[in-house]
Amino acid sequence: METSVLAVFAYALITAIATGLGALPFAFVRSFPRSWLGVGNAVAAGLMLAASFGLIYEGVGYHLLRTVMGTVVGLLFIVWSHRYLERYEDVGIGQLNGIDARKALLIVGVMTLHSFAEGVGVGVSFGGGVAFGVFITLAIAVHNIPEGLAISLVLVPRGVPWWKAGLWGVFSSLPQPLMAVPAFLFVEWFQPVLPAGLGFAAGAMIWMAFSELIPDALEDVDAGTVATSIVLASIAMVAFQVLIGG
Repeated sequence: METSVLAVFAYALITAIATGLGALPFAFVRSFPRSWLGVGNAVAAGLMLAASFGLIYEGVGYHLLRTVMGTVVGLLFIVWSHRYLERYEDVGIGQLNGIDARKALLIVGVMTLHSFAEGVGVGVSFGGGVAFGVFITLAIAVHNIPEGLAISLVLVPRGVPWWKAGLWGVFSSLPQPLMAVPAFLFVEWFQPVLPAGLGFAAGAMIWMAFSELIPDALEDVDAGTVATSIVLASIAMVAFQVLIGG
């Protein structure tokens, strides 16, 4: 059975929409004590750390050196982005301004970068056949839900409505359908680039967790609660990745 370009785009679009589902739990929560913000930041950090090391593991399976180089470049890029955003005091995103807006832009930006690599993964997988492509697509779609949750954990407690956080989650994953089509059409060219892309996203996400989310969490709750939240979130994410990966 041949796969059409439109089908690849549609499957990849499903993965983007799935990211928005991570905001749904916040539809039932109306107020957030300050301590929730700390725990939310810690949980988001745990989810991102586990996802990052999952990306590195996947990338190493393709090519070790390209993955390592991609990780270093991702680290340098996010450090530069952070310093660049610090120059602008009046940056805004929705209802957020100043420091909160910069943090929101960083996490949405990091997740968007991550989506480029996942989009390439979807397109390359369809190069291996329809069944394999559908399996990878569904795995990424399910995997995107906790990533959407990580975005919402940062945005919603800071005043962004849950449905807007969901839309930001979908926005962060739009590169997936956009990259899946060219990766499918030119699979032989994109496959060597994939490990570097996975490493790039991982480097940026690990820096974000340690530089932004964990220090913020420590401002609102004690170190023990932060550590416990990170460990439990990381374990849950790893177990989730293993289960959807078969």
